[in-house]
Amino acid sequence: MQIKYRIGVMPGPWPAGPEGADLFWKLIDLCERSEIDSVWFSDRLSSPLPVLEPMTTMAAVAARTRRLKFGPSVLIAPFRSPVLAARQLAMLDYLSGGRALPAVGIGVEQEREFRAAGVPFRERGRRTDEAILIMRRCWSEDEVSYDGEFWKLDRVAVLPRPVQPSLPLWVGGNSEAAMRRAGRLGDGWIPSFITPARFRVGVEKTCAFAAEARRAVPGDHFGALVNFWLDDDPARARAAAAPFIPRGRVDEATLAACTAFGPADALSERLEQYVAGGGSKFIVRPLGPPERMLEQLERLAADVIPAFHRR
Repeated sequence: MQIKYRIGVMPGPWPAGPEGADLFWKLIDLCERSEIDSVWFSDRLSSPLPVLEPMTTMAAVAARTRRLKFGPSVLIAPFRSPVLAARQLAMLDYLSGGRALPAVGIGVEQEREFRAAGVPFRERGRRTDEAILIMRRCWSEDEVSYDGEFWKLDRVAVLPRPVQPSLPLWVGGNSEAAMRRAGRLGDGWIPSFITPARFRVGVEKTCAFAAEARRAVPGDHFGALVNFWLDDDPARARAAAAPFIPRGRVDEATLAACTAFGPADALSERLEQYVAGGGSKFIVRPLGPPERMLEQLERLAADVIPAFHRR
């Protein structure tokens, strides 16, 4: 297999005021005219910080651009009817000429968000598994009938179909359950806040789970989300990122091993560590002051991406 290496971006911390909409369009225009491969949007039902809703935002990106790909990182599958999600994602792919990159997961460990969505927290994993099965069938079969634990379908058709044949569905998450889900049900695996060493183990486990299910995950469908901040002075880069680092999610050792705060070479070297473990598709997120997000993406597009895409 010829591996195609690509870097997409996720907007960093988002401003709370009305200037956010203007920043969004500037960000999308920058991504479209640069070599940035794709733009990704987090999915939160309720967050203490502003978060762009992924489905509506991806529709806006599809209308604004002609080259740029887009995806959710990741869509919280238990919150949505899988048929409705399949239809929305298929329509995004259809209208954009095949630029949608769907990825799903079980969501963050916030039980109150699941209560607000009317979904029992303890069911999130089983619901995600069932949703993946249904969505994949909706994209490939003329009619889908299904009798599951959570959803019952009687000759359901999702039309128009996605432009991409067998629309790839990636799975997010760091846990072994996520690796198993990606191997047995998905088309790729993309975790976040994971060290390169643990990523390598995760790729191996995902492939083993796929083999157990008598299937295979394509060798170029592994990647990771990497937080970064570019500055010639690593200490200054770390200081800029410090207020935006999610506390309590990862320990300091893991954080130091899975982020890149410093010059462009630091980010390139970090990505190479993931490449050595089997990665080829990456989402990088500028973790620092929102008003400097565009500056960071311009440096990324000039100093990191061209060499990586041409490897």
